[in-house]
Formats: sequence, structure tokens, C-alpha cells
Amino acid sequence: MKIGLFIPCYVDAVYPEVGVATYKLFKHLGLDVEYPENQTCCGQPMANAGFEKQAIPLAQKFDEKFKGYDYIVAPSVSCTAFVRLNHPRLLDHECETAKRAMDVVEFLHDVVKVKQSLGTFPHKVSLHNSCHGVRELGLSTPSEMHAEKFNKIKDLLHLVDGIDVVEPERPDECCGFGGMFSIEETAVSAQMGKDKVERHMATGAEYITGADCSCLMHMAGVAKKQGLKIEFKHIVEILAAGL
Repeated sequence: MKIGLFIPCYVDAVYPEVGVATYKLFKHLGLDVEYPENQTCCGQPMANAGFEKQAIPLAQKFDEKFKGYDYIVAPSVSCTAFVRLNHPRLLDHECETAKRAMDVVEFLHDVVKVKQSLGTFPHKVSLHNSCHGVRELGLSTPSEMHAEKFNKIKDLLHLVDGIDVVEPERPDECCGFGGMFSIEETAVSAQMGKDKVERHMATGAEYITGADCSCLMHMAGVAKKQGLKIEFKHIVEILAAGL
């Protein structure tokens, strides 16, 4: 099983430690992982802003760069969802790379099926369920569905020694980021972020974690502006802690 590690542009530029933690975790698990150099954006920002034609060359580059891998894994639910759901439409063909693209959580949970103990993190952590992860990648049960409850992020966190995992009221309510939404509807986005952070803090957690740095980045910015004392970590940083 050959894995191509896709590190989205905002992770590379703002949270490189998340990419490093993902690679470190995969090597610890004995996986054959490579980081193809000269990666580019998947095209999500352009498409979300209404400039889909500008996203097509990036989708083409992604398809070419990762075509030799069995799985393309990214520590980003939003970018993974964009590749899987939109690249075939943008490229007007089946797009095998899109079929093989997975978020790190679903890859570890569904393909690798990790059961061993991972790292140590003796802290109380509130779990953030990002919209793309819940409703497009199926990482957890949407609250509006009358179905058996599951949460793949929580399952993986329970493999970490010493951790206390909690969830806020309205566990899958949007944090208000939404990419272009946070720019076009700044006041609404900021209030949604403030409400979400306060619900996380009401759990008594020391940290907020999730599978998408974009949501964590938005909430971290809101918390900093509000002077709220809580820390943020991507799930792979917690899974790799102490390894």
C-alpha cells in the first residue's frame, strides 16, 4: 500500500506541524508514505469563490501528481471533500485520484483500522466536528439523522493514553468559518465562531481538537480576539503526541 501525503496549502503555510505529525504518525505505524514535492492547491478556494475555471488546472496537476499512489491522504476534511466530490466534475472524467483521496481520520479508521495505543495526552479535550467531515465524508452521525451514533474522530482519540474526550452542546453545529462565507458575512461568521468556542469551553476542556485546521484556525482567531483561554490542536498532533 503506497500512500501519497497531500498537505493542503493552508496547512503548509500556517500549520506545518500538522503535516509533520501526520508523516511521523504514518511512519510509526509502519506505513509506506511519501510526500510528493511541488504540490499545489487542490483548487477549493477558487471554486468556492465562483471561479471554477481557475480551479481546473490545479485539479489537473493534482491528478497528475498523485496518480501513482494507492491512497492520497490529507489532514484536512474540507480539501479531501473538495477533491473527492468536485475533481471528477471539474475534469469531466472518473478521476481515479479523487476516488483514492481520503482524510487522515477515515484512512486510519477505515483502511488501516488502527487498534493499538497511540501516544499520550493527559488533558481534557473537546471534539469539534467539522461540517465537511460530518456531512460529506461521514466521519460522524449528523445530528439531524435518526441513525445509530458513531464518531470516527472520537474512536481514534480513545486510543490515546490519558485523554478525556468530551463534546459540546450542539456537537455538529457549524463554527462559522466556511471559507468565503467568513469574508462575505464577517459579522455572522464571527458570532457563530464565538458561540461555538463558548460551547466548547463550557465542557471544561483545556483543548479543542478536530480534523480540519481551517475550522480550528477560525475558532483560534475568535478565541484570541475575545481573550478566551483555550488551546487548539489538530487530531494528528494528539495522536502523535509522545510517540
